[in-house]
Amino acid sequence: DYFVWVLDNGQQKILVDTGYDTQEAKRRGRPILRDPSLAIEAVGLQAEAVDQIIISHLHYDHAGGLGRYPNARFHLQDAEMAFATGRCMCDPDLKAPFTADHVCEMVRHVYSGRVAFHDGDAEIAPGVTVHRIGGHSNGLQAIRVMTASGPLCLASDAAHYYENFEAQKLFPIVYDRQDMLDGFRKIIDLAGNGSRVIPGHDPLVRERYPEFGTSGFAWKLA
Repeated sequence: DYFVWVLDNGQQKILVDTGYDTQEAKRRGRPILRDPSLAIEAVGLQAEAVDQIIISHLHYDHAGGLGRYPNARFHLQDAEMAFATGRCMCDPDLKAPFTADHVCEMVRHVYSGRVAFHDGDAEIAPGVTVHRIGGHSNGLQAIRVMTASGPLCLASDAAHYYENFEAQKLFPIVYDRQDMLDGFRKIIDLAGNGSRVIPGHDPLVRERYPEFGTSGFAWKLA
């Protein structure tokens, strides 16, 4: 499964990741059920109204369709931009999950003043912090969200599935094995316990959390 998330405190809405669009879906042979920029309408958010987006990392399925959010400011780790534009992209395996057009689009946003860079831990808004994990991609960041029922960690690809951190299983696309293993512990610490960690791609998320509304495209985490 592929997820994007909307953080909503009743006054501000922050988008976490942008997914990928139908053009990218066709190119990679991985069809999507709905364009993420339309899916967020299920929680009452229009793409043009998004003003803050946290990009967990620049892989195609997390940073596609950036142009659909013309008024957004993007939050990204220093290490991720350096990784996606540096010598590691000469390696075909490390390069494979990136799409050059997505990376170039983010570079253009840097030049237009729409990217906020972070080096490690940073607060994006009250109760919303980002934390560099690395491992899967060198600048991968997880997001800690304080909710009414306590902290929650959107792990993104620090754990693709529950079994990655529950059984200490490395995901095969890995830049730094030790960072990935250390990341399993860190995302649990950020959430307070493993039950409050939301993996990046696990279909079980849709079973463990209730649907929001009647669209069939939104889940309420807290």
